[in-house]
Amino acid sequence: QVQLVESGGGLVQPGGSLRLSCAASGMILSINTMGWYRQAPGRQRELVARITSGGITMYADSVKSRFTISRDNGKNTVYLQMNTLKPEDTAVYYCNAAGVQTRGSIGDYWGQGTQVTVSS
Repeated sequence: QVQLVESGGGLVQPGGSLRLSCAASGMILSINTMGWYRQAPGRQRELVARITSGGITMYADSVKSRFTISRDNGKNTVYLQMNTLKPEDTAVYYCNAAGVQTRGSIGDYWGQGTQVTVSS
C-alpha cells in the first residue's frame, strides 16, 4: 500500500513563505510525476505545480515566479517552496503521485491534504 504524507501547512501573513513536504512510502519502485494541487472553498481542485522524475517542472500561471517545486527521488519526496504568499493562495494543498510503480501495479495516489491560510 502506498501512502503520501504531507506536512508544512499553516497560517502565514501576506508576503510570507511556507514550505510544504510530501513523502511517499510503501513498496515503491519508481514514481513518474509528483505534484501539488489545491482546493479553495467553493472552487474546483486545481494544479499548482508538478515535476517529473527527470526534473521537468510545470507551474500554474498564478504561482509562477513565486513557488518552486523540487523532489528527492531517493526519498520519494516532493517539496513546494511558496514565497510572496497572497490571500488568494489560501486553500487545502494536496500532494499527488502519478505513475507510481510497485511490484505488479502502477497507480496514482493522493495525500490527505494540508491547510494553507494566508491572512493578516
